[in-house]
Amino acid sequence: MLTLDHIAISTEALETGAAEVEEKLGVPLAPGGQHAAMGTWNRLLSLGPEEYLELIATEPGAPAPAQPRWFDLDNFAGVTRTTTWICRCDDLDAALAAAPEGTGVPWSLERADLRWRMAIPTTGLLPFSGLFPALIEWSGPAHPAPRLEDRSVRLTGLRLISPDADGLSAALAPMISDDRIEVVPGEVPRMEAVLATPSGEITL
Repeated sequence: MLTLDHIAISTEALETGAAEVEEKLGVPLAPGGQHAAMGTWNRLLSLGPEEYLELIATEPGAPAPAQPRWFDLDNFAGVTRTTTWICRCDDLDAALAAAPEGTGVPWSLERADLRWRMAIPTTGLLPFSGLFPALIEWSGPAHPAPRLEDRSVRLTGLRLISPDADGLSAALAPMISDDRIEVVPGEVPRMEAVLATPSGEITL
């Protein structure tokens, strides 16, 4: 089974996006780092001891990978918004075998003492127009969530709005059980993260 690990908020420019998210949530984001393999960088926010929020953008001037970037960032434009949810597993290869075609191929990645394997689609876009989760397997005990200062922000809901809601629900059912995840029919695929913050409920 999969466990929700973190959510990714995509933005066109990291500094601008960070200011937008901080204003909406009423709390500061923590410094993240760079992903040399993907040409991206991020900021982070605790969502509790085992989950976090990642604000991510293409890093200006960074070399691009040989394939499309993860989270379909090469095609991202418009307002800063939730675009991807990432689920952890104990065995990435087994999880991929049970996942829909196109979920990705394993990459071994690292930043400082963090080590992980992640399935990255060769097209950059996850199944169901990006609404299926990205899969990650952390190597060793190091994980971003417990290192982040707790700002009392929690993920209370994740809405997956899909033109193929039945298909997405069927693909997710054997892989994850989380009452916060809601699959909703809709003509345009998108997702919404519902967050409880010190200043009230916010949807990104």
